[in-house]
Amino acid sequence: MDFRLSDEHVEFKKLCRRFAAEVIRPIAPRYDRTEEVPWEAIKAAREWGLHGLDHMQRMAADPDGLMTAIYAEELHWGCAGIALAIQGSGLAAAGIAASGTPEQIMRWVPECYGTGDEIKLGAYAVTEPGAGSDVRSLRTTARLDGDEWVLNGTKVFITNGGIADVTVVVATVDPELGYRGQASFVVPKGTPGLRQGKKESKLGIRASHTAEIVLEDCRVPMENLLGGYDKLQRKLERARRGESTGRSSNALATFEMTRPLVGASALGIAQAAYEWTLDYLERTYEGGKPLIEHQRIQQTIADVATEIEAARLLVWRASWMARNGVPLTGGQGSMAKLKAGDVAMWATATCMDLVGPYAQTTDCPLEKWYRDAKIYQIFEGTAQVQRLVISRLQREEYRRRLAEAAELVRSQERAEAAA
Repeated sequence: MDFRLSDEHVEFKKLCRRFAAEVIRPIAPRYDRTEEVPWEAIKAAREWGLHGLDHMQRMAADPDGLMTAIYAEELHWGCAGIALAIQGSGLAAAGIAASGTPEQIMRWVPECYGTGDEIKLGAYAVTEPGAGSDVRSLRTTARLDGDEWVLNGTKVFITNGGIADVTVVVATVDPELGYRGQASFVVPKGTPGLRQGKKESKLGIRASHTAEIVLEDCRVPMENLLGGYDKLQRKLERARRGESTGRSSNALATFEMTRPLVGASALGIAQAAYEWTLDYLERTYEGGKPLIEHQRIQQTIADVATEIEAARLLVWRASWMARNGVPLTGGQGSMAKLKAGDVAMWATATCMDLVGPYAQTTDCPLEKWYRDAKIYQIFEGTAQVQRLVISRLQREEYRRRLAEAAELVRSQERAEAAA
């Protein structure tokens, strides 16, 4: 076991921090006000080698799985909204990679990013009114009509919703089967029946475009069904016979791949708030000495630093496990997302308490970081849902250990009887 970052990781971390400091932070206040898509930051990320297919391939080649966590944390240290705008296509690409055939992956993943100087966007459409963290309750339907699928429904709070070049839509094919009757479809930009609904004006992450997507008799060809028709039919037949389909749903599988990344993103906000507060406390005096030298302040600073480090270790462990094929059977991915999201919210609020009244003003960056932090307790599974997932997986793991122990005892008894 080695907790040291490799030289490559260290250099990559420096590159991401420099990009966040030189490109993202100077423009962050403007995009937080205007809520526009920060195209200049996305283009700059491509120029710096931090966006696009080459960047994605570099992340995928990292044997430790830590580059994606470092990347997310450092860009979010700059600005969560702009970082999400840069990274937003990754969820659609992950959905395609998780469910698609090799041919579909080669065809559609590049369309989520664009090639060369061309910038394209992807969107992953799951959440619906009344069905956010609970993907089992999706009402969007997909009906086969000849050699086309007809999609109908409404998706809400979709990153890049309505402006994406590629939208991956999760829909119900057989309502009687619940989540086991769902499938994912690729809907290209400009497809008749696909339109943007309400664009959301949000508390935080305001530079990230979030909107409603409306599907009205939206037709896509058979080849846009991720995984293909034969694979879907086999899955549906197994579900109808009551057999296991291998995993809960394509949407949940995609979220499981991205939860440590979400946790790392939350940590970027917490780290930014912590570092700024340290600097402020060093420069602000009370009783003739810097605030940082007061014991009551030091006690709190120690707690903030410890919580951030603990959350980061959970994120890195889950990232490593996912990259190296170690099953996250104990809910390690959900633990990482839960802990980091809660730490981000708590750390920013605690830093504001240390700073005092100035922290509530828009001149103080803590105000923005506080607004940005809240979403990390909500999206891609609320903190409450993460706790339910962890509890369920922990119970299953405990029962599995009991069964293995019982089988070991029986094996020993059989061996003794045979002797």
